[in-house]
Amino acid sequence: MHIAKKIAYILVIIGALNWGLYGISGYDLVDVLFGQIPMIASVVYVLVGLSALLLVFSKHKNCCSKDACQCDIPINTPSEIK
Repeated sequence: MHIAKKIAYILVIIGALNWGLYGISGYDLVDVLFGQIPMIASVVYVLVGLSALLLVFSKHKNCCSKDACQCDIPINTPSEIK
């Protein structure tokens, strides 16, 4: 796996755990860790969002081809659309 995807997975997990903590208890871990330096907290949030986009678009690009689809996204051929 490419190093960027590994980092993206880690950042998405951190973001998901942070939102879970925030939803359950109102505790924002990123703000607690980096609240003294708001610029760093903003960078962490942006990196988490960009990581999610990277994973979404790289998954879609790699899982489907013209001949076969190896993911959960259905591909209809023109004869099936009628």
